[in-house]
Amino acid sequence: MAENKIEKHAEQLRRSIDHHNHLYYVLDSPEISDGEYDRLLRELIDLEEGYPSLRTKDSPTQRVGAAASTAFLPMIHRVPLLSIDNAMSYGEIQSFHSRVARWLEKDDISYCCEPKFDGLAVELVFEKGVLTRGGTRGDGITGEDVTDNLRTIRSIPLRLITDNPPELLEARGEVVMPRDAFSRLNHDRSLSGEPLFANPRNAAAGSLRQLDSRITATRNLVFFAYGISDPASIGLATQFEILERLGELGFRTNPDIRLCGSVDEVIAFATYMQEKRETLPYEIDGVVVKVNTVADQESLGVKARSPRWVIAYKFPPVQATTLVKTIDVQVGRTGVITPVAILEPVKIGGVTVSRATLHNAEEIARKDVRQGDTVIVQRAGDVIPEIVAPIKSKRLEDSHPFSMPENCPSCKSRLVKDGAHWRCVNISCPAVVKEGIYHFASKEAMDIDGLGRRLIHSFVDLGLVHDVADLYALKKEDLSALEGFADVSASNLITSIDASRKVALDRFVYALGILHVGSVAARRLSDTFKSLENIMDASYQDLCSIKGIGEEISRSISDFFANKHNYTVIRKLMDHGVEIISASHETIPMSPLKSKRLCFTGTLISMPRLEAKMRVEALGGEVVNSVSKHLDYLIAGDQPGSKLGRAASLGVAVLDEETFLEFLGGADADKG
Repeated sequence: MAENKIEKHAEQLRRSIDHHNHLYYVLDSPEISDGEYDRLLRELIDLEEGYPSLRTKDSPTQRVGAAASTAFLPMIHRVPLLSIDNAMSYGEIQSFHSRVARWLEKDDISYCCEPKFDGLAVELVFEKGVLTRGGTRGDGITGEDVTDNLRTIRSIPLRLITDNPPELLEARGEVVMPRDAFSRLNHDRSLSGEPLFANPRNAAAGSLRQLDSRITATRNLVFFAYGISDPASIGLATQFEILERLGELGFRTNPDIRLCGSVDEVIAFATYMQEKRETLPYEIDGVVVKVNTVADQESLGVKARSPRWVIAYKFPPVQATTLVKTIDVQVGRTGVITPVAILEPVKIGGVTVSRATLHNAEEIARKDVRQGDTVIVQRAGDVIPEIVAPIKSKRLEDSHPFSMPENCPSCKSRLVKDGAHWRCVNISCPAVVKEGIYHFASKEAMDIDGLGRRLIHSFVDLGLVHDVADLYALKKEDLSALEGFADVSASNLITSIDASRKVALDRFVYALGILHVGSVAARRLSDTFKSLENIMDASYQDLCSIKGIGEEISRSISDFFANKHNYTVIRKLMDHGVEIISASHETIPMSPLKSKRLCFTGTLISMPRLEAKMRVEALGGEVVNSVSKHLDYLIAGDQPGSKLGRAASLGVAVLDEETFLEFLGGADADKG
């Protein structure tokens, strides 16, 4: 009975994998993420290895890819274009090395490591140096002849750059769509009402398999060569030599190639590429590890569906599929209404994701995301969860498009359209008040330690606090009455509130939460006007004249201080003993950080990043969140991330923490 269940499960897995193969390779319309597909295939492989009698000739484990589309003529691969086994962990890379070492009876093995493109594998056939045919992988034996489409890709040479070409060269590589081309394509498709591609890989596949090659020519595809079907026949002894020779013949090859002398070096390179992946202009989803010597490759040979001499280390997936349980709307501190998808929790790249922003009503309409949809979710830059697209083939029959509410979910006031956003303009809206207080108390603003969202919600809901000024009227007995709030906690919070009564002008202006006014703009206002009264009295023209304060920010500042409610709250703050320390008339001390733009990556040992940011700004510098060609310095702390690679590629100066502290110390010495 148990064996019968196992046999049925194996058959279910085969049917499921065949279904997803067809969607992926033939229709270019996947319903599951790469990670989920890999788990299905791995489960079937493990099952068939444990029960060899279950292995059938038509099992997905015995073939590569899927059958070619009948829309194109077939292309027979003279040498099978096999797929590659996957390694899901560094331990599996170690196991791969152990198998290779046992087979070759030696441990001194070099590996050529290359980024694993997330595109479409193709083969190009050159006869006497001229491109004659090109096709997709297909099932590894027979692919689709897409020669006319491949000819439109400018990175593919139509004739090899050599006076003595080989009689036959079968070059292999990957067709990819760069990130910026993918963004432009999806934007254009959204404007014309066409369905969006889920990712650059599917966009590349769909573009290469157009029946009209003129469409392919508009898609900005790129071809990277990474192999030759029979390298020994043209006298090449290593994979590294193959890549060098392909470059000499006119092919584009990946610059991020590493020759590794040990498995530890392989793992170090894989770690490096995983950190660097988001800075690349194209998508990669892992690292391909190849035994470098061709003779060793031939000795290792192939299995049923893959060579023994190569393995692909797959990065943790950054995409997954899950269910939209509902779509909620949230009210921000400026009254902007933001729709948020509440998801069935799913792990993406090791992080559990249960919410994803949908930005605004226009974005929801463009992607056509609905409650109950099965969607593809990704962590943009491996950080911010976002919905890529719904899987419409799984949409419920009674589904209907999402529409923004007419009234604020918190105060029921009528919402007002403001550009791409809907906004609650009721300044007394409880949700707006709560978010405004949270911002007011934050570290960069008034720095009221211990005042978190849970407490703020309790204060507002119980009527203890109606605006930020009411915080300074709170007494210990007000807090002690709250359930679960001990005397010590109450005393600590009152002490923290009292400590915040004396505050620098720029921090106070930032704390007010004026639309578009961040910490940098607040400092510029403080440095220019020197007092809150001067800022409040400044004309629109005065504000526009400040460097970095444009028309939009100036209008927002003028509108804020013209509002009677805001004026009343500021007066209440003064009445409750809040004292604003006006900007000093002393000039900022000479410092190598003055007027410089800085960005941080990694962990600083000497101080929290927020303190470092504030010290930089105190010296006239500006801290930004991303690396660009306009950046002056990247400060690299412990375990820096992908920003380090981005800075190197742009030629941005990188300072270690010790040098950064010297810059700060020099300025401190000047002040002393």
